[in-house]
Parts: sequence; structure tokens; C-alpha cells
Amino acid sequence: MENNNTNKRKLTTASGRPYAEHENTQSVGSRGPLLLQDFILHEKMAHFNRERIPERVVHAKGTGAYGTFKVTHDITPYTKAKIFGAIGNECKIFLRFSTVGGEKGSADSERDPRGFAIKFYTEDGNWDLVGNNTPVFFVKDPKKFSDFIHTQKRDPRTNLKSPTMMWDFWSLNPESLHQVVILMSDRGTPYSLRNMDGFGSHTYSFINKNNERTWVKFHFKTQQGIKNFTGPEADAMRTQDMDHAQRDLVDAIDRGDFPKWDLKIQVMTEAEAKTFRWNPFDLTKVWPHGEFPLLDVGVLELNQIPRNYFAHVEQAAFAPSNTVDGIGYSPDKMLQGRILSYADAHRYRLGVNYEQIPVNTCPFMVNNYHRDGQMRIDDNGNDDPNYYPNSFGDVIPDESYKEPAWELDSNVADWYDRNEGPGDNDHYTQPGDLYRKVMSPADRTNLVNNIVGAMSGITGPKKAQIINLQLCHFFRADIQLGMAVAKGLGVDVDQAMGQKH
Repeated sequence: MENNNTNKRKLTTASGRPYAEHENTQSVGSRGPLLLQDFILHEKMAHFNRERIPERVVHAKGTGAYGTFKVTHDITPYTKAKIFGAIGNECKIFLRFSTVGGEKGSADSERDPRGFAIKFYTEDGNWDLVGNNTPVFFVKDPKKFSDFIHTQKRDPRTNLKSPTMMWDFWSLNPESLHQVVILMSDRGTPYSLRNMDGFGSHTYSFINKNNERTWVKFHFKTQQGIKNFTGPEADAMRTQDMDHAQRDLVDAIDRGDFPKWDLKIQVMTEAEAKTFRWNPFDLTKVWPHGEFPLLDVGVLELNQIPRNYFAHVEQAAFAPSNTVDGIGYSPDKMLQGRILSYADAHRYRLGVNYEQIPVNTCPFMVNNYHRDGQMRIDDNGNDDPNYYPNSFGDVIPDESYKEPAWELDSNVADWYDRNEGPGDNDHYTQPGDLYRKVMSPADRTNLVNNIVGAMSGITGPKKAQIINLQLCHFFRADIQLGMAVAKGLGVDVDQAMGQKH
């Protein structure tokens, strides 16, 4: 009989031993009990029991792809980062999109911000730009982050999503208003991942060859055009295909329709930052494009779906702490908090050696004195010294990468109210401008309908108090917005204002 298996790979155990019985467990007779010695059964079931790793606390539902980034414009006056060193420079990238509040099995069309996290594999190390599809966020101090996320998750008693929790938090934190208005607009339900912009969101810094610092914001503008669902369309898609965005991205790349984004930046000098009417490091604010215009940098393209979702997308780990020479941080409080928390989350979820997982590994050079730990999969430093300084090894700090000193505005360490600085308590001008000047009449109508629909879910003894307080924020942003929402909720404005504490 002809052997058709000569070109096939042999089935083996994890240790490499080929075996034949993959579907039948050894037993005493065809109907008898199983034998403990059939270790293939134990290996299969033990591995199966451990297939799930903890899902991300936020950004659990996501998809990703590999691609390229290519520099098209010169920004070397601002940064010495090697990736931007010459027009035509190109590097491999990995981009993960995600929803924020939902679990791993939630629907792609939920009303939610979308994560937009990019790993640039550069010759000077991996640079992670961890952002969203919005230029702002709900809170401006990292101590509030866990409280906010709890309100987006499930009620501890009912285990249900709770509009009451969400709107109670937002009504008590007017700094959230800018992001709430964006979320409640049709931008909160993107049609696809390809049809939305991405933002670094935070303020970062550039360092040029003269060690001069400039503040910078990153924008990724979709070449596919902005396209959003309306609220009813998003609800309908949730019943038709919960994985609509995942399917759309995979199908587009598989058919060769590679999505592209133009990378643009805004820059602000240190002198301009001192006189800017808002805190330029406040994550709830934007820099107006009229004052700080977008500058072209390059083009990002996605062109390869990973062959295995878990190995690449689920194990991808992005952290704002991963920067490269020429790109640094700023006094943005939320950024400062994320520098710590993101890497810590990965060490918990994937293990202390998570950056040895191929999707996270720098392909050019990694030399350090880290040793041991779970899942150490490289040579663990061989017999090189595991301490520094030493008289034997050749891994030494390179002084040419030394960053310039920071000039701080104060020498007083204290706990400052996040809203007490000049302009820090203005939570209404930018959301009002967004409603009046940026949104079309149809956008404004959909925004009001979405807010009314969402706030109609508020229940409990504090319902009127929460609604009235939130209405005050809408009124302060724009009178017409407040009136429209109040009318939609059936609230007597005069009576409600008389009840305000």
C-alpha cells in the first residue's frame, strides 16, 4: 500500500515524542476503565485547562495586524529618533485595535472608545504608542482611572452594566464632559476599525540633536475616510454580527485592500506651553488645530493578518514606558500613571518575561542584566555576569543616549487638586465648541438622541439628582444642548434648577 504520510509532519508530545493514539485513551478492554499511564490524555487535558490567560482588564476585545510605517516628511528639527532620521525610512509595525469597557466576548459595535495601540520595531528599540480613537479621555489624574473603569464594567450586586453608575460618575466629574460628548456622538460607534482616526492622545516630548525639547501630539488620519454607525445601526449590527469589526479588518487585508493612515503631529514649544490658555498636559483637552496645525510625517499601512490570533494579538503587550531615543514623556499626569501601570499589567497577565514573546520582542538588539523568572525562553544571559558594574562583560551604558535634564516649574511636592490650576477647571469650552462648531446638524441630533437613550437607563433613588447634575454640565457647555437633552428626558428645566443643591 502506498504511504501517503511521507511528506507529513509527525504528531508529537510537547517534549517531542511522536505518538499514534491521539483520539483513543488506553483502557482495560474496550469497555473498561482508563489507565493512568496514558500520559497523552493528561498532557492534552492539562494543557486545555490552562489555555485561557487572564483577559485584559480594559481593552479585552481586540484585533490586530502587522504592517509598515514609512517616513514621508522631514521632522528632524524636532526629534533625533532614528526612525524619523531620513525621508524613506521604514520599519515594521504591529497595531492592535480594541474596545475598552467590554469583556473579550463583547460586541464590536458597542458604544465605546476604541484602542489604537502601535508597536514600532525600530533599530533603537521598540516604540509603543498606546492611544485611542479619541484625542481626549474621561479623567486627568491616574488615581481616578480604576474608579472610572469600575463604572464601565458590571454592578457588583446585579452583575449587569449600569447606566446609573456611569452617569453618576460622569455627573460628579465634569472633566469627563469632553470625552462624553465624543462618546455619545456617532464617533462612539465607528463603522469599522479602518474608518476611524487614531491618536496618541497624551502629550509627549521630542528631543532633537541639540537636546532641545518640544512637546508633541500624534494623530493618525485614516485614508479610508471617517465612517460611523448611528446608534440604531450599531444596535442592529450587534444582533447581526458581534465580530463585525474583526471580520471587516481580516477580510480587507486578505483581499489586498490594505488600510492606511497618515501620521501627523502637532508641536508646541516650551515657551508656548507656559502661556497656553489651557494646561497643555491635560488629557481632557485638545490643542486647537488653528493654533497648532497638523504637520505631515509618514504613512502607516496594515498588510498582514497574524497566522495565529492568540500568539500575536492576545499576547501583544504595549506600554507607554517603551520609548526610543528622541521621544520622551511630559508632565501629563495620566501618561505618568500609565508608564507604571501598563507594564505592570503585562507582567501580571503574561509573566515577567513577556517581552521575550515574539510579538513583543525587539528584533534588533536586547542586552540587559535581567535574569530568570517564569517562561524565560532565551539563553538567560548564558554565562555572562548578571550584575553591573563588573570586570568581565561588555554590556555597558551608552552615554550618547543620555537625556537632557528637566527644568521643573516648582520645587514643592504636594497633593494638588487636578482642577485648581489656571484654566484647569474649564471643562465646558471645548465640548461646547465641539457641539457648535464641529458637529453637523445631523451629528447634533444623533448626539442628543444617544445621550437621551443612555441617560434613560438611570434608575434608583438618586435618579433625579444624577440627571439634574449632568444636565447642568450640558447647559454650561451649550444652552441648546442642555435644552435638547432635558426635553428628550422629559425634565422640567425650571423645576429641576429649583431643586439643584
